[in-house]
Parts: sequence; structure tokens; C-alpha cells
Amino acid sequence: MNTVADNAKVILAGAGPGDPDLITVKAAMHLREAEVVLVDRLVSSEIIRRYVNPAARVIEVGKQCRRGVSTPQQTINELILRYARQGKKLVRLKGGDVSFFSNILDELQVLLRNNIPYEIVPGVTAASGAAAYAGIPLTARDHATSVRFLTSYKPSAITDNYWRELSATDDTLVFYMSSETIDALVDKLVMHGIAADRQLAVVEQATTPLQQVYAAPVHSFREKFGGRSFLSPSLIIVGKVVALHASFQWFSGKDLGDHYFKPLTAPVESLPEITKKNYADRA
Repeated sequence: MNTVADNAKVILAGAGPGDPDLITVKAAMHLREAEVVLVDRLVSSEIIRRYVNPAARVIEVGKQCRRGVSTPQQTINELILRYARQGKKLVRLKGGDVSFFSNILDELQVLLRNNIPYEIVPGVTAASGAAAYAGIPLTARDHATSVRFLTSYKPSAITDNYWRELSATDDTLVFYMSSETIDALVDKLVMHGIAADRQLAVVEQATTPLQQVYAAPVHSFREKFGGRSFLSPSLIIVGKVVALHASFQWFSGKDLGDHYFKPLTAPVESLPEITKKNYADRA
């Protein structure tokens, strides 16, 4: 039976970049009313503890592609449909903002095809959170008037012409999901002639108690930090604005070398496995 309950509605909400205090009032309100929450890996466990209805079922549907333990998108789609058809108040909770480098399009298409009402609640995206907590304005007079949000998850997929443009622009460049390919990213920028005054910062585990910032001129970044494994999530900021970090940094986390967002150990593969689990009793 594929009918949708009359009271069905799905909330697609952003949880912010890590600091639980950065969640929006509206997202917190929906979490307090939720019966089911489908939660990504990059959502603070403190958000779940502090804001989610204690009686709600919390199902972890995280993705960590490089580890090969991601929850298949099809499984997430099926969960959304299952609980919507039961008339449950469902919140799909994503890290950061729902519209930045997420699979929201897949989920919106499923909702639209099945005539399920939905609401999109924006969150503080990782770029905003990382820049603010690192004291790096993304745009600033005499530094940058524009900003670009990108990913170099596969640097080879970006054409030489585009690398040349990125190396020449005065725009601030913010790279998501790119820390594992940062050596290749730096090499591409240097190879295509990025100016000597351009700096690069890696903001590791931004806005969390474990935040660390690693900054240096692009041309010497590999000499200083090359080969380093940055903890997930890490955001990369490139441009003149990075120089402002030295003057305006105000937040410093503890360098414990630990993960704030715990890596996935096993994927959610199928609905039968999920439905045996009870997440209501959580720390």
C-alpha cells in the first residue's frame, strides 16, 4: 500500500556546522516535535541529546564515501517514504545547510513524485561557520568582493582552464569535501600561477571544541603541512582574506587529534536491519 497519510509532512533541516548553539530556532522546534529523525554523520550528538524529542526514533543514515561505509541514498529515500506513509512527523537532519553539497535534490524528487508535503529549513553552512570561527571574513574591502563554493573531491575532474581561472581570480574560494586531496589542489593552483600573496587555510572540525586552523601561503603550504591527514570535516579557504586570520582569530579548540564527529563503522544497508534498532535511549 503506497498511500500517504493525510498529515504527512517531511522537514528537511540543516543542523549547522557543529556547535549545537548554531542550530536555528525553527530547526530546534521541529526536532522537539519529531517522531522520527533521519540524521547525517556530521550532526553533533549534542544536538540530538539537547533538542530532539526524547520519544523520537533517531536513525543514523550517514555517508562517508571514502571509507566505503555510506548509507545508500536509496535506503534513505525508502525510509522517508515509509515514515511519511505512516503519518509520522519526520525530520531529515543534515549537517550544515541542506542546500550545500548534499543530496537534497534526490530527496526532493522522491517527495514530489509521491505527493508528500515538505518544508526546507536552512542552516548555517560550514563555510559561514568555519570562516566566522576562524576570524576570516569571506568578503572584505581590499581583499575580496565575491566568494565561490566548490569541491575538488576529484581534482582531475576540473579542467585546466577552470584551474587557471581559479588561480587568477580575486574571489575567495571555499572548498568543501577536499581535505583528502589537498596536496593535489595546492599543486594545481601553483601550477596554474596563483599569486604569491594568496593564502590557504584548512579549518578542521570547524565550530567544535576540537577546531584547528592551519594557514600558510599557497606556495609554501605543502612545505609546511604537506602529507598531513586532516580530520573530517575540514574546510579549505583560499584567497587574500586568509591573511586576516592572524589578526582576527578569536576561537581556539583543543588539539587532541580526536574526532568530534565519529567516523562511521558500518553502513545502514537495508530497511530490515534498520527497523530492528532502537535509538530512543541515547546518551
